[in-house]
Amino acid sequence: MPAWITRLQPYERHLSALAMVGGFIFDNFAFGRLEHPATQIAIAGYLLGAALTIAIQHYFEARAERAGQAFRWRAYVSAATQFALGGLWSAFLIFYSRSAAIIVSWPFLIVLASLLIANEYLREYHSRLVFTTTLFFIALFTYMTFLVPIAAGTINEKTYLLSGVISIAVFVVYLLVLTVLGRKRMWNQFGRLVASAGGALLFLNVFYFLNLLPPIPLALSDAGVYHRVWKTDGSYYATGEQQPWRSRFGFPRLVHVEPGKPLYFFSAVYAPIALKTRIVHDWQFFDSAQGRWVSKSKIAFPIRGGRDNGYRGYSMKANLIPGEWRVDVDTVDGRVIGRILFKVVFSAHPPDTRTFTLQ
Repeated sequence: MPAWITRLQPYERHLSALAMVGGFIFDNFAFGRLEHPATQIAIAGYLLGAALTIAIQHYFEARAERAGQAFRWRAYVSAATQFALGGLWSAFLIFYSRSAAIIVSWPFLIVLASLLIANEYLREYHSRLVFTTTLFFIALFTYMTFLVPIAAGTINEKTYLLSGVISIAVFVVYLLVLTVLGRKRMWNQFGRLVASAGGALLFLNVFYFLNLLPPIPLALSDAGVYHRVWKTDGSYYATGEQQPWRSRFGFPRLVHVEPGKPLYFFSAVYAPIALKTRIVHDWQFFDSAQGRWVSKSKIAFPIRGGRDNGYRGYSMKANLIPGEWRVDVDTVDGRVIGRILFKVVFSAHPPDTRTFTLQ
């Protein structure tokens, strides 16, 4: 073995972490539209790379164990696996971050971050096989949850369930391949592996049915509360109050309203080409007496994909009362695409407004 490789062996854990960070940095610059062929090729390539490197490491570790030796290239094959998985997590996080629903989906993002941190402490091969194979299943399932809607041209509970069926089928075939490559080692870990993957599947389904899993491939491109919205010659315009910069980061907006006047909510939802579905504007008021958000009005309308800045639409709410409000942009099955918070304050005089061109 070359001397420079021997000198790098004590830094195995750091090499793995560096490889994963490298995947994040590269993908932040590389990814474009979700349905673009180059994006799909890159994600599929990372998924295939993870599958191959996990299988290669498993095969050579099993062979080395039978010979009573250590697999000399373990650190570097593991780093390649980490790079592929890092590319997948970065791709998923990039598309999640393009949605304004981070305020809702933050538990899932925390789990992803926890997986990355935990990976640095799982150095034993048996644990790494179970862990990386489970990560591969999570990545496969996550990929299918937005690949299937793109292929089907719609997104709903049926496409999610179909994504799960396809993921499980592919994963079972992959486990059979791993068994052929190293039967004894695989059977030693089979129970833990199935339990781990089953737990991940349960976890993802709980997140989905609690509406905590972001509805990729949909993403909120733009949204706002205005005093008036209208469409002229294919363009949308609005009159509204100038909001401080911090409102772009989820902080509540202050909206002054004359009693009896309505407000308008505008949204632009990105969807891949050929995807058609319906979204809902759910106007909610915080009832301080009940200590919870109460839905006051739900307006649903169809959208279709293909526009870079998202499919545009708006709704109106009359009979407003002062207090804390929010509008959730939801899928028809209740998952939050985005959310805008604002506070209504009654004003005896018309508020100062300006005209906006909505993209």
